[in-house]
Amino acid sequence: MRFGLVIDSPCDLPAEFIEKHHIINMPVAIHIDGEMLVDDRNPELIARFIKGNLCDRSHGAVSEPYSAEQVCELFLNRLVLEYDCVFCMTTMASRSGIFANAQKASLAILNKYHPIRKKAGIGAPFMMRVIDTQTVFAAQGVCAYEALRLFEQAKPIGAIRERLDDIVRNTHGFLIPRDLFYLRARIRARGDRSVSLVSAGVGTMLDIKPILRTYRGETAPVGKARGFEQAAGKLLSYARERVLAGLIVPAVCMSYGGDTAQVESLPGYAGLKAACVDSGVELLLSPMSVSGMVNIGIGGLSLGFAAADHRLPF
Repeated sequence: MRFGLVIDSPCDLPAEFIEKHHIINMPVAIHIDGEMLVDDRNPELIARFIKGNLCDRSHGAVSEPYSAEQVCELFLNRLVLEYDCVFCMTTMASRSGIFANAQKASLAILNKYHPIRKKAGIGAPFMMRVIDTQTVFAAQGVCAYEALRLFEQAKPIGAIRERLDDIVRNTHGFLIPRDLFYLRARIRARGDRSVSLVSAGVGTMLDIKPILRTYRGETAPVGKARGFEQAAGKLLSYARERVLAGLIVPAVCMSYGGDTAQVESLPGYAGLKAACVDSGVELLLSPMSVSGMVNIGIGGLSLGFAAADHRLPF
């Protein structure tokens, strides 16, 4: 059985990891002030977004995920021939239309693949599963990481599906933005009023940074701290505690909207890294996608892991 894994570009994983495991990426088109960017995790585009003035113009940016027709084309022209079973993982359905598009496409794909595989001399059926990871950015990588482990173990498809559904339910994703005014502008552009002008202004004046959690398709603040470094220290120390307590998936995924070398100097990072080494947990740090930076701003931090239910310490 040849397994394939498809992710969308907001899923933050290191480029080397994606290349090593032959992960297929579905780009997201981003329209910024009359310019269209294709977020395919290209390092040059990420660097341009960070160093240029694109972020300054992206408050009203509009994301355009792969359409159902584009998903169909990707699968029917390539993936139904290269793989026998493909798991397609998307950012949370409540924040993006890619899950709905991929699900719609799956019906057409499963109805049209037969003659394509038959012509290529492949008699076995083709299978696919579309998964709403119910989270965003770095935390999406946790489910992808587990899928690859299950593929390597040659687990039955039913067992893989059941396990990944469990991982989705137990994935905790966290975000720390730097600029509350930018975050407020972005969420208001999507019709969200959860960060008011007053709270953004007070938070900026006092340098209060929120710690947001994405969990089971919902996003909500779960803590705060004075200054970005202190907020990051709280989050990284908490992640270290969960690693030592035991994770469901042996991976912690992180992404940063800037030079990832800056993450290594954050308070709590060294302790988290040491705990991961001692516990046999892989720490995957990558640049945040342009899609991620468009949504939470440059300099934001994203982190995710899968763990059993527990009380948050913030």
